Amino acid sequence: MSVSGIFPVMITPFTDDDRIDWDGYARLIEWYLDHGAQGLFAVCQSSEMQHLTLEERRELARFTVAQVAGRVPVVASGHVSDGHDAQLEELAAVAGTGVDAVVLVTNRLAAQGDEPGIWRVRLEALLSALPSDTRYGLYECPAPYRRLLSDDELEFCAQDGRFDFLKDVACDLGVVRRRLALTRGTPLAINNANAAIAWPVMQAGGQGFSGVMNNFHPDLYRWLYEHGAAHPALAAELDNFLVLAAMCEPFGYPKLAKVYHVRIGTFAGLHSRTVNYDLAERHWAIEAVLDQIVTGAERFRSRIAELPRPAA
Repeated sequence: MSVSGIFPVMITPFTDDDRIDWDGYARLIEWYLDHGAQGLFAVCQSSEMQHLTLEERRELARFTVAQVAGRVPVVASGHVSDGHDAQLEELAAVAGTGVDAVVLVTNRLAAQGDEPGIWRVRLEALLSALPSDTRYGLYECPAPYRRLLSDDELEFCAQDGRFDFLKDVACDLGVVRRRLALTRGTPLAINNANAAIAWPVMQAGGQGFSGVMNNFHPDLYRWLYEHGAAHPALAAELDNFLVLAAMCEPFGYPKLAKVYHVRIGTFAGLHSRTVNYDLAERHWAIEAVLDQIVTGAERFRSRIAELPRPAA
């Protein structure tokens, strides 16, 4: 299985009474697929996984697999607990849903200040207890703290053969280039999560983009990934737009993405368990910012549509 390309980190729509909106979630899945997603990352930080019960995490992963029905790979995490037994329970639950890879969160395997070697000890303990045919991913989730893999840890996972990707949160082009070199020739793909370096990472051989802005315009990232090299001037302009558009992320994401999807009719509810305030009250003129992002995205879609098609 190739876990590469444009992998949205999925958000979770809720009803006003704090239940998962399953009809809205089904429409969201179809929106991702209709807008260029080459895979889906369910039950992640964007999904508000730290605020979901184990049953909700399991059901989100199961529902995503069923709705996608093999059209693209589905990976899922929900790896939020501290202790080994609780982590094993949640990872086994997600593994049983039929996802293509179970995603381990790097900061769950070592607390801040732990000896470096403890990370690998805890990783191997989990791997030995989970089904032997399980495929894995790694996620340097920034909450509750960003725990980047060392070169030795990354090489170990790449050579192990069961790891298909790293959702890279280094946010440093030099680090990503080194990681690409370390994993070359292994099953482990480097899927960058930072919009500011998305295009340079793609140019360096990175295997896709898995950032939060895939909740707004994943099709533009896919065009950049697949066709940017053939249209360098337009790619540079698009990259500039995408980087600036991504500056909206601190303005109440993931609720911000819900505002966008309510606007376009994907689902109806703005409720978020992570962001419990009114966005417009705290982030002034945020609707105007979204207006500009939507208008800019449509302009680039129009320009892309006008490009001459390659000869058959």
